[in-house]
Amino acid sequence: MRTTRKLSLAALTLSLSLGISGIALAQTDAAAPGADAAAAASTPTKAEKRKAARAKHKAERKAARAKNSAELKELEKNGYKPSANDPNYPDDLQKAQQRAAAAKAASGQ
Repeated sequence: MRTTRKLSLAALTLSLSLGISGIALAQTDAAAPGADAAAAASTPTKAEKRKAARAKHKAERKAARAKNSAELKELEKNGYKPSANDPNYPDDLQKAQQRAAAAKAASGQ
């Protein structure tokens, strides 16, 4: 009975020491606790990458829309009417483009 107690005590001590050492090894380095956080913060996640890509795409679409609106406004200023049902459609557009180009050249842009 005495050897059984000694063996069970030895087994208990061994299991506790292994369990505690496993916990101690699972901890991060105490010397640089901010290094891991900084590395994790600098690496964008998949959701952050997607959000950045969407924002970039939205900005590109917005810039293209503004460019097209400005071009259409310039053509309308020079006589083009996009809503008119005109049988001379290409001629009117081309004339408006020529007038816009001439005005741009005259202003020196």
